[in-house]
Formats: sequence, structure tokens, C-alpha cells
Amino acid sequence: MRTKRPPVPWRDVVRFAVSVPAPLALAVVVGGGVQPGPALSAGVFGTMGALVATLAPQAGPLRDRLRRIVAAVGFATVGLLAGQYATGGGWQPVVVIALLSVVAAMVSGINAALSLGGLQLLVYTALSSGLVTALSTAQEIGFFLAGAAWATLTSLVQARTEVLDPDRTAVAAVFTRIGELLTASGTARSDDARRDLTTALNAAYDRVIRSRGHSSGRTRELSELAGVLNAAAPLVEGAVAAARAAVPADPQDVTAVHALAAALNGARELPAERPPALEDGLPTRRAVRHGVRLVWNVVGDPEERAGAAAPRQEVDLRTRLRELVDRTLASPDSRDFALRLALCMTIAEVARQYLPIQRPYWVLLTVAIVLKPDYGSVFGRAVQRGAGTLLGVLLGSALLIVLPRNGWVLVAMAAAAAVLPWARAANFGLFSVFQTPVIILLLDLALPSDPGLVGARLVDTLIGCAIVLVFGYLLWPQTWRAPLDEALRDAALALDAFVDAAFTGGPVERRRARRRNYRALTELQTQLQRRLAEPPPVSTRAAAFWPVIVQLERTSDAVTEAVIATRQGEPAPDLAQVAVLRRAIRELEADIEAHRPPDDAEIHAEGVLAPVAREVDAARRLVRDAAPGRPRPAGG
Repeated sequence: MRTKRPPVPWRDVVRFAVSVPAPLALAVVVGGGVQPGPALSAGVFGTMGALVATLAPQAGPLRDRLRRIVAAVGFATVGLLAGQYATGGGWQPVVVIALLSVVAAMVSGINAALSLGGLQLLVYTALSSGLVTALSTAQEIGFFLAGAAWATLTSLVQARTEVLDPDRTAVAAVFTRIGELLTASGTARSDDARRDLTTALNAAYDRVIRSRGHSSGRTRELSELAGVLNAAAPLVEGAVAAARAAVPADPQDVTAVHALAAALNGARELPAERPPALEDGLPTRRAVRHGVRLVWNVVGDPEERAGAAAPRQEVDLRTRLRELVDRTLASPDSRDFALRLALCMTIAEVARQYLPIQRPYWVLLTVAIVLKPDYGSVFGRAVQRGAGTLLGVLLGSALLIVLPRNGWVLVAMAAAAAVLPWARAANFGLFSVFQTPVIILLLDLALPSDPGLVGARLVDTLIGCAIVLVFGYLLWPQTWRAPLDEALRDAALALDAFVDAAFTGGPVERRRARRRNYRALTELQTQLQRRLAEPPPVSTRAAAFWPVIVQLERTSDAVTEAVIATRQGEPAPDLAQVAVLRRAIRELEADIEAHRPPDDAEIHAEGVLAPVAREVDAARRLVRDAAPGRPRPAGG
């Protein structure tokens, strides 16, 4: 499974190239050149703050970008202050580093913004422990915050000058993906197109519903967009059923869906005439046309958009606190990660104190960056970031050797910073290749070094990577089995709930169950990708379950097709057969949990349930083949 090369985000490229080196450039102008002194130190801390605030935002609503900036800058400031208590020798620095590591790991389980903040806490604690300047602590923090404020301003300018509203763009993308799925119906591309549609739906629901839950100024507009998403459910079901049945789409429906996307994006007005009703033809085509006409009404009428919106759910304080505890202190994953992170950072701190290395804080910095405070593939990330950091050290050191200490250093820093937004979208390793030279160039201005430090930096980086791989991965067998089995069980349970709602629930329950089902499948795909990045036997076992995941997707599509058939006049299924089917799916979940092969009994069903039963049977056979210890057929 190869990934596409990410597009170049030109607006971010310009913002990074301008925001990151600007404070340092101002300090060079004020100080009369790249000369050691208070002005240059002020520029270094200002650029540190600008780097944090520039890297923090990601694509999304402005409030989410600002939330990430506040978390990153706030925790980095705490790190700069705490790092002063992590200098020298003795037990105090060890205890400080260990406690901060636990805090960083725990807050990472709350949300993505605090996960970023936890990383910055450790990174800037490491930097502060080895960075000595002529400025007072208050001055260092002041210039750091000034640089962060400058980078925040450039982010605000970029957000306010963007032509497209990210919330509307996310909803419009759903209809673009529906059009692509309709076009791909009956071709080899249909499975990928259906997954792309699921991804777009997840992104749109996450963005719009979450934005509506936190917004106080755009409630009506967000309600309308939520109404459009809700109204799109029949169209999504029809498109999925048509693709599963390999029924070529009506060109008029494809054109209409793209017209809906263009209207939501603001590219052009929606035509007044909606496509005519389709009374004859295949059931899937009639379902698609019905969905198109329904959404056409909603998109064309703001009152219908608002009326179709999901009600805003209020969560009391006690529930929020309980969820917070569940994600942090009560979570086994959070506790395990806190122990791993604290152990690795503590060992790095001991290495800083006792190993004869010239820049001891670099080991701490490497461990913090490689064992980034979040949950994912430790091995894959360590290899990518470790290799990227090594290459970045070579690149940054080469720049220091070649470039004179003048304005060319700023040019090189701007060039490396400009590549970061594109490299971040590619992978961890490529991002580290260009992030490391920015840090090296910056630190060399604060702590000038000689060319002989190149080898020392490489050794420090290798020590940090070795600490992560040994003490953060090899000593923790549970990290070898990431949560793929758990995600498989969750997907089976979500499928069971979808079958129940599809044939016994109302439209609202069916829509919500279908969304939860496909979201669980998306999470399953994510966990699979993480496991494939691990070494054997983890990646081998993950690859064995890939056909099971594809079959669960096919089963979900079969349920959607059965719903469409019932809606188009086919007899409703016997509830006793629905119960048998659900029991088989629940047994499938139990088989996955217990790592046992399912029985060979075949499920019998009639009418619209027959295709669903065949898909469930196929899933059970695949689970049986993928069960640990199952003998493989000869030649397999």
C-alpha cells in the first residue's frame, strides 16, 4: 500500500520561511551582525518561540489552530523554566525529568493539542538544561513569548486571508468523494473510493459537529452544515450500495453531486432545477437519485439545513471529569506510556550526567523527539525519526562548516524551515531531516561550536535512539502487540450494532450506527498501518488480518445494500434471522478476543439478508485462517 506524495502547501511554506527566522534577523540588524551578545541571545529565544508557534497549527478551524498554539507555547514556557532545575549533577535533575515525563505522557492522552504540548515540555526542558546565555530568566521567557506572538500573528493573517472556510470545505469534500465513488462503481477503484468517502465523512463530522459544540458565534451556519451532513445519509447509503452491486452510475447523478459540492464550496450557485425523480430502473439507482433530490432540497434551503441539524449535546462537568480520568489515570495505555517515557528520559538524564559528551542535552532532546508523547508505532517512529535526525545532523553540521557566520545562516534557516510543512505531511523521518538543521543552526548561534562537534552530535543521536529502542520498545512486550486485536473487536461490535439498527431501528438510529461502524473500520485501518511499520512478528500478524479487515468492510457495505433494498420494496427480513446473524457477529468478536478459530457452521438466511450472511461467513473463515497457530495450507 503506497501513499501519495503530499502536495506542497505553498501558503504554509511562505509562512514558515518568514516566521521562523524573522526574530533572529531583527536581532542581527539591531546587534550589527551575528555577534555574541544580548541582542543575539534575544534573537535566539525569539526564534525558539516562533518555531514552536509556527509548527503548532495544522489544517483546521482557526480555534483549533489557536488551541494548539496556546498548548505548545504554554508547555514550552514551563519547560524553559523547569529546565533550570535539571542542570548539573545529582538526583534533583533526575527527579525533575522523571516527573515532567509522567506529566507529558498523561496530558498526551487528553487530546492532540495537549499531546503536542507534552512534546514541547520535554524538548524545551532539555534545551534549557544545556543552554546558557547572558540574559536573565525573565528576559529569556519574554523574548520567547514575543517570538511566539509574532508567529501567532502570521498564522492569524494566513487564516483570515484564506478564501475557503475549512468547515464548508470539509462538507463539500464529502460530496466530491460521493461523486468519485459513483464514477468508480463497477471498477477496481470502487473499494478505494469508498474508503476515501469514509475518511471524508469522518473529517467532516469531526470538524463541523465539534466546531458547533464549541462555537458561540457561528451556531446557525454550523447548524446548516450539520444538517447537510445528516441529510446526506441516504445518498451515502445509495452510493455505497450501488458500488457494491457494481451498478454504473447515472451521469446525471454524478453531475448533480459535483454541483452540490461546488455550491457548498461557494464556487457557483446551485441550479434551481433538481434532477427529476426516478420511478423505474435498478433499486440502487433509484436510491441514489432519491438521496440526490433530498440533499438538493436541503442545500438549496437554509431553513431545511438548520432543521435537519443534529441537536447540540450538553455534557455536564462530572461527565467531563470522569472522561478525563478515563483517558489519563484510569487508562492502562496512559500509565504504561508514562512509565516507558519516564524510564527512557531518566536513563537519558543519567547518560547526560555521566557520559563524556560535549553537548549532553542532545541525548535528552533526541529521546524526547523520537519517543514523542503520543500513541503509535514506537519502532517505526524511532527508526524514521532516528534516521532523519542523523541525516539532519549531517546536513546542519555541513551548513555550519560551509557557511560563514553572517546573514547566510539566516538564509539557510529560512530554507530549511520552508520545507517543514511539506515534510511533516510526508513522514516523521523527512520532517526530522529538515527540523534538525534549524535547531542546530539556532543553537550554534547561542553556543558556538567547532567542526569536531559533528561526530559528537552523531554519537549523541545514536545514544538517544538506542535508549528509545531498548528501554522504550524491546523491554515492553505489550508494545509489540499494538491495539489491532482491540480495534478488530470494536469493529465487530460496531457492525453488530449497525445490523441491529439497520433492521429494527429508525432512520436516526440507523444513521448513527452506520457512522459508528464506518468510523470503527477507519480506526482499524489506522491501527493496521501502525502495525505494518513494526518488525516481525508484529507486522506479520497484522498482514495476516488484512483480508479480515477488507471482509468487514464488505459486510458493512452488504448491510447498507440490504437497507436500500428494503427501502425500495423488498420484504423486510425475518427478525429471527437477524438475531442469528447478530449472534454470529458477536461470536466473531469473541473469537478474535480469545484468539480461537470460529466453528465451521454456515449461516443460513434468505431475502435481503442472504448476501450479508455470505459476507459474515467469509469473515469467519478469514478469522479462522488468521488465528495464531493455524496451520497454513500447502503452497500458501
